[in-house]
Amino acid sequence: MSDNPQNETAQDETGEGVRPDVSLSAEERLRERRAAAYRAAGRVLARVNLRASLRDQLVRLQEAAPGVYDLDEAVDVYGNGVVEALEKRVAALLGTEAAAFFPTGTMAQQVALRCWAGRTGNATVALHALAHPEVHERDAFREVAGLRPVRVTREPRLPTAREIRDFEEPFGALMLELPLRDAGFVLPSWEELTEVVAAARDRDAVVHFDGARLWETTVHFGRPLPEIADLADSVYVSFYKSLGGFGGAALAGPGPLIEEAKAWRHRYGGMVFQQFPTALAALVGLDRELPRLPDYVRHARVVAAALGEGLAQSGVPWSRVHPGEPHTHQFQVWLPYEADALTEAALRQAEETGTYLFAGFWETKGPGISMTEVTVTAAGLDWTAQEVRAAVADFVTRLP
Repeated sequence: MSDNPQNETAQDETGEGVRPDVSLSAEERLRERRAAAYRAAGRVLARVNLRASLRDQLVRLQEAAPGVYDLDEAVDVYGNGVVEALEKRVAALLGTEAAAFFPTGTMAQQVALRCWAGRTGNATVALHALAHPEVHERDAFREVAGLRPVRVTREPRLPTAREIRDFEEPFGALMLELPLRDAGFVLPSWEELTEVVAAARDRDAVVHFDGARLWETTVHFGRPLPEIADLADSVYVSFYKSLGGFGGAALAGPGPLIEEAKAWRHRYGGMVFQQFPTALAALVGLDRELPRLPDYVRHARVVAAALGEGLAQSGVPWSRVHPGEPHTHQFQVWLPYEADALTEAALRQAEETGTYLFAGFWETKGPGISMTEVTVTAAGLDWTAQEVRAAVADFVTRLP
């Protein structure tokens, strides 16, 4: 028997050998194998909807939607109806005057910051070098919105008040990603955050929160959502990153800003004819997932500690769980192996035991060093620390 299940002849439902689909690339075969392992796994730390089937997604929405909205109402047309209801719900949750629904966060934040640039007369946006627009959006701020991003720091943490005060050139807006995903879903302390905001205001700059995952920051900050959002002049939130929605985002802030943002939304092509499936899924997430996020955050700390203990006990030469105590329900795990080897070990564990401990991608971070992100949701709440350590020990036996 080969050590690599990819080299084995696949079996159909009758047990007869079937040849693998050679028309697929190696990357596509790996993606299909990961998806199959994830669907079949009995134990995972998180069930994310992006890996669900179309049928499962439709069934979930059909079952949940009647409890959050009147389905006998007419469908939305260009942003009315259920979309307006969602906007009002978000504004109430964040304590802002108004909110506008956007198809994507990329569009929402470009619109927000170009609106602020018109008000301040300064198109320069100060942000972190690891902020989402700098890493994942193909320079959209520069190429599409006509903004000029400047990087306040490259350190794997949020900017400090001193860095804001001492920055060598003027900027009209400070954008803070809370949490900063690519640094490990990290957050500053509440005191640090308030000092940073004050430093920006001292420079006559507005403050915008990239709050794609703002929903789960309340445990770390020890503050309710309206108090957190009140620090900023505008806030963007996502409906799928933590709430399990189909997509979509909202921009929240003062009424006049949101009215202007809606005009720019139209210009950007964001006036979609009908969006009721996405809006309904967002309302379901706000109703069902939002109240549970604090539990996910608290249990992520149990899981992270047990992962660290399990790795230390299993003879791995070096490892790191970052942050040691997660700030949200997501965190990083770093190991001294090639990404391919870690992916294969995780897959074999899932296929052979039904436990998919590390279901995320492993990313190469240096010679022989790789990192994956771990998320804890409802599926992970019943994992005890002992079970996590046992799963780690089994995973390590499959490493080179």
